[in-house]
Amino acid sequence: MIDRRHIGHVLPPFGVPVEAGRLRFFAKAIGQTDPVYTDEAAAREAGHAGLPVPPTFLFCLEMDGPNPAAVRELLGLDYRRLLHGEQQFTYHAPAHAGDLLRFEQRIEDIYDKKGGALEFVVRRTRVSNQHGALVAELRSVTVVRNARGDTE
Repeated sequence: MIDRRHIGHVLPPFGVPVEAGRLRFFAKAIGQTDPVYTDEAAAREAGHAGLPVPPTFLFCLEMDGPNPAAVRELLGLDYRRLLHGEQQFTYHAPAHAGDLLRFEQRIEDIYDKKGGALEFVVRRTRVSNQHGALVAELRSVTVVRNARGDTE
């Protein structure tokens, strides 16, 4: 079983600059055709300070931290037993190309189901901009598959 003492653990915060080129690439990758996401002039005409950051891109930026595997390593999780369970976000303010976003991650909960066959790790991340304004709160759930009765 994953040690529940890690509930509430806060990882070191880190900053990630938002680059316009990455936003354009992301827009292309997801098939976004609205020029607001690829053309600076169109973004400014629409009232944005620059190319806007799609909310789901914040999860991509979170993986730019100094150690994207920090939670997995802290909890001693075997990557081969992990499943992506869930992602959600609460969006508070827009972010744009040129912003420096600060990510603050916390293990919010650890619980199990099916007699320990499945364990769940809930991570919440606060994202703020260079002015300290809250941009979003990200929540992700990782599922650990254990053999029934094998919860080491």
